[in-house]
Amino acid sequence: MEYSIRTYPQFSACGLNCGLCPRYYTSGASRCPGCAGEGFSKVHPACGMLSCCQRKGFEYCFLCDEYPCGKFDGADLLDSFITHKNQLLDMEKAKLAGMDEYKTELDSKIAILEKLLQKYDDGRRKSYYCLAVNLLDLHDLQTVMEQIISDSVEDAPPKDRVLVTVRSFKEIAERRGVFLKLRKKPK
Repeated sequence: MEYSIRTYPQFSACGLNCGLCPRYYTSGASRCPGCAGEGFSKVHPACGMLSCCQRKGFEYCFLCDEYPCGKFDGADLLDSFITHKNQLLDMEKAKLAGMDEYKTELDSKIAILEKLLQKYDDGRRKSYYCLAVNLLDLHDLQTVMEQIISDSVEDAPPKDRVLVTVRSFKEIAERRGVFLKLRKKPK
């Protein structure tokens, strides 16, 4: 199915933060352009939630009178490439605050993630950073970034930068009761 290209594919119609997904930062055939971004149909030929939203003329599911419908049953219980844990909470935040305010917050998180991937990644932390940035609130992320900078980690060897950064995220996640691991179906 061909979808209408959305103006802000970083936040999906169903409430996923596509701009914080590892596949959004992958190069090659498996790269996802975000929800109904350019080339989305090649990567995701069928998406029931997006199809429903676009058929009804909505940019986001929360704009529909039927939201949350049965399509959302269990949506926040398991993960794929991106965490679904805060999917419904993020939709509610966008609905209550408005998309302009939510975009501002998400864009700030995306900027933090991009800096992490550029300066603090050893080639094996992309999924971890995506998850941490998605699950922690913006204030906590800003605190971690300030801590990393104040610890003079930016000039340290790459391995040390990664260790300090990961330790900082683990500490704040533990204090907040946030589990930094994707939840998969048991095999």
